[in-house]
Amino acid sequence: MLKHLSALCALLPRCLLSPSPRTFSGACRLTARMEAAVVRCLPGEPKLTISFCLEDSQKHMLRDQSEALGKVLSRISNSIAKNHAKAKKSKKKRDQQPSEAAAPAVVKLFFMGDEVPDTLPNSEAWQDGAVLQVGEVKYSVQRNAPTFTTAELPVSLMAGFPVCPKLEVEFGNLQDCEFMWFKENSTNTSPKAAKESPAEGGGWMQVGCERVLVPSNQDVGCRLKLRCAPRDGNRSGQAKELVSVGAVEAGPGVCTFDNRHAYTSKVAEWPAVRVVSYNILADIYAQTDLSKTVLYPYCAPYALQLDYRQNLIKKELAGYNADIVCLQEVDKGVFVDSLTPALDAYGLDGVFRLKEKQHEGLATFYRRSKFRLLSRHDIMLSEALTSDPLHSQLLEKVSANSDLKDKILQRSTSLQVTVLEDLTEQGRKVCVANTHLYWHPKGGNVRLVQMGVALQHLSHVIKDVAPGAPLVFCGDFNSTPNSGVVQLLSEAAVPQQHADWSSAGPEEFCCMELSSSFPPLQSACGQPAYTNYVGGFHGCLDYIFIQPESMQVEQVIPLPSHQEVTTYKALPSVAHPSDHIALVCDLRCEPVTSDLFVNLLLTSSYKRTQACL
Repeated sequence: MLKHLSALCALLPRCLLSPSPRTFSGACRLTARMEAAVVRCLPGEPKLTISFCLEDSQKHMLRDQSEALGKVLSRISNSIAKNHAKAKKSKKKRDQQPSEAAAPAVVKLFFMGDEVPDTLPNSEAWQDGAVLQVGEVKYSVQRNAPTFTTAELPVSLMAGFPVCPKLEVEFGNLQDCEFMWFKENSTNTSPKAAKESPAEGGGWMQVGCERVLVPSNQDVGCRLKLRCAPRDGNRSGQAKELVSVGAVEAGPGVCTFDNRHAYTSKVAEWPAVRVVSYNILADIYAQTDLSKTVLYPYCAPYALQLDYRQNLIKKELAGYNADIVCLQEVDKGVFVDSLTPALDAYGLDGVFRLKEKQHEGLATFYRRSKFRLLSRHDIMLSEALTSDPLHSQLLEKVSANSDLKDKILQRSTSLQVTVLEDLTEQGRKVCVANTHLYWHPKGGNVRLVQMGVALQHLSHVIKDVAPGAPLVFCGDFNSTPNSGVVQLLSEAAVPQQHADWSSAGPEEFCCMELSSSFPPLQSACGQPAYTNYVGGFHGCLDYIFIQPESMQVEQVIPLPSHQEVTTYKALPSVAHPSDHIALVCDLRCEPVTSDLFVNLLLTSSYKRTQACL
């Protein structure tokens, strides 16, 4: 009877009665809710962290895992006593009255109703579900609870365009996390109101409960608030609230890709695979004086801003519901802060290859419900040419012209190679290649050598790592359909008389016959009139090449109409985020055995290239 009475009294203010250790478990059962004390403790790390809020101040303690619990508890108690002493000293100066010395706060740790011995090391003492008592306040210990290590909202918000928060969670799974979106009442715009909890009103209205929110036109002028709770199955951690810096702005209306999305409203059904190749225009190139005054003078300045263009790019890519996405000219910050959070929310994982001495590179994303990343085999083409014996014969030919060789070796062009495994059909693999070849209009000879290195490397990767795997080769090849690069890919050989060998003049002329390491490849999207449309040029520069023996084209998503492309004269524009147009197609894999692949290598006409190299 007395025991139950003691447990009940534990709910009363500390000044009336202090609970004994043995009655504390009963008090905890009657306590409606306790604050959390979050403990991060990992094997192999010398330190652990203890975080909790006390007297409106966030405490964050870093302690040795081997340290005795008693030292931590004493540190907490002494810290409280010092704070109280400072407060009383300050009050004494104001009131000129003597004050009593602060009594040490009671600080104890309980687990399963029993007080944890002070001699126990921290690594063993701080168990999940334990209760920390600090004076009158009690905390529920959450050991290695799901925790957001990064939680940010994008700066730019536009009606009709997805808002994808950047989130990173430790000890949790983003797919399990809970989300609640709120919009601010237009009359409630004070900073104080932004801090008020939506659950308590404060002028906030719930507008969504998914990870991604697409604001409507009714949200224009309102800020957004996201409450997100980290979870891992049934385990949950402390929720975070994020408030947007600015309000939702009006969108541009119809974009060039909106009609294309009608063909891609659903994810392609297996065994079809939807592939996208897209040069998204790096910010470091869009913001130059040359771009603003010469290349894209017709484009409104605000439409060249990164935040604006990223809104369009994320909506465009999300609407394609692709399984494999190969992007070129991807700023490193864009990959980390924008594309990865957005595409992860839509079910895609990604890898990035930064160009040497550059701030942009290549990105390949793949749908994680369909594919698993097996391996990566990225190279810098110029480096591979000089260091890999695989290219020794080609290097010997190129070395005959020192000017051409020097120009090739100065290029930082990379080839991103990703081998994926099909999760639906065990053992089936696909090799995805992504590149952005040398840009100069007179650089056809350089691009031919770069493509020769790329094809030889890809043949080697497939033979050694994934025999029989079909090749999907995407990229901005900076090559028109009549170029030597496209002929090398589609016909498997380029003669020594091809005009591209003399594209840079006689000083860089190179006379050689170059052959592919593959049978003739097929351009899955054909040869559109243009994939790049700027004020001074339009032409087809982007491609998705496949092996027709192992893949079939099921659907090519129509490109925007000429009227859509030229509505604002050229690209980029307020309705299109890049100077290039995305290529999108659905492919169907046909089974190719390892033996068949080897036979192709041995019997195809392209085998004669070895003699030429």
